[in-house]
Amino acid sequence: MMQWEKLLASGRFDASKKHLPLKDSSRTEFERDYDRIIFSAPFRNLQDKTQVFPLPEHDFVHTRLTHSLEVSSVGRSLGKAAGEFLLKKYPSLQSLEIQSSDIGAIVAASALTHDIGNPPFGHSGEEAISDFFKHHPYGIVWQPHVRIQEWDDLCNFEGNAQGFRMLVSPNNGLQLSYATLAAFTKYPRPSQVFQRDKSRRSQKKFGFFTDQLKDFEHLADVLGLAKINSDCWMRHPLAFLVEAADDICYSIIDLEDGCTLGLVRFEESIALMGDILGDKFQPGKLEKYPTEAQKLAIMRAMTIGKLIEECVAAFEQKEEEMLKGEFDKALTDIIPSAPALSKISNLSIEKIYRSKPVLEKEAAGFQVLEGLLEVFSRALNHKFYQTELYSGKDKSILRLLPADFPLEGWGAQVNPYPLLRSLVDLISGMTDKYALSLYRKVKGISLPGA
Repeated sequence: MMQWEKLLASGRFDASKKHLPLKDSSRTEFERDYDRIIFSAPFRNLQDKTQVFPLPEHDFVHTRLTHSLEVSSVGRSLGKAAGEFLLKKYPSLQSLEIQSSDIGAIVAASALTHDIGNPPFGHSGEEAISDFFKHHPYGIVWQPHVRIQEWDDLCNFEGNAQGFRMLVSPNNGLQLSYATLAAFTKYPRPSQVFQRDKSRRSQKKFGFFTDQLKDFEHLADVLGLAKINSDCWMRHPLAFLVEAADDICYSIIDLEDGCTLGLVRFEESIALMGDILGDKFQPGKLEKYPTEAQKLAIMRAMTIGKLIEECVAAFEQKEEEMLKGEFDKALTDIIPSAPALSKISNLSIEKIYRSKPVLEKEAAGFQVLEGLLEVFSRALNHKFYQTELYSGKDKSILRLLPADFPLEGWGAQVNPYPLLRSLVDLISGMTDKYALSLYRKVKGISLPGA
């Protein structure tokens, strides 16, 4: 059984596996996590990455950045309320000088990063990267040179695993606290597992790539995260709150965006949120707000508040089972409002996620990311592995790579997995607009300065 005293252990993650001491500060270590993330380049890039709808012609449509800030806000509320419960139940935590605001700060910081590994063009970007290695000739060409587990990583790009990679990378210099990093990791398993239990939410996806296995093992050892089997670990209990914050926000706020864009009728949106509010919903009081946008905003705020209350109650009920690894579901699947959330999800799939603007964005994402991966992968392969094909065009393409891209030490006898990971890091870290601009240039569709 996991122990909160260890799950909330102080110290910062370092790739060298050293336990970094904390320095005296007016901020707690978890507040420092939040600040480091806010000022990091990967987080700033989220302002130009699609959430659901193509990057906005309308200023009210959410980007990954605004979505992440909102999820973090909800996460802080969930974490602080859960922290008050934990401090009452486990008085020993107070002797460690842990406060409810610390729990709130952990969840807020983890929630802030929950989409940090997502590539351009949303989830279609994940599929585009995976499909390149599965199906494209200059993706498949690498398969004989890498190990089976590594090939699994490349053919199954996962934003959560990419996020973990970015958060532990020395290049980004974040060195987050152990607790924040563990709360971020909703899927504590690698891409290839011997035995996956489909009934466990934490095994639905994977949370780290093959070359980050040692990093996660170090994290799990420090915090006492228990193993379920030879491949999979139990979730840190606060990861359930991070997941709930995301579930709440994308369910309600995507519905609000869809309504604002005219994809969902206003009356239908109000009724769906009213189902969650139940007795708290008083339609007459909405009439004092003159615009539909204001009415939607007040309903959204009240609905999110109700869902936070329900998720905190569910966390309190299941907390001991989480510590034992006996509970492994989404909190939003077991709360009283779960049926209403399911109705919103079904409607969102039908009217929002399959709407023409979203499908057009996804189609563009496939074209752009496949095109970028193709030109860079071909040039790298020709330079190091099919050297007889290396051309002037390949040389020009490789000159476009950043100065710190690892272009030394590769060859036919060298496993290129680290090289390919660096290429995927580069492409997945791009913003939507930069990826589109670079694609047009390398394909000769537009010229610099044109």
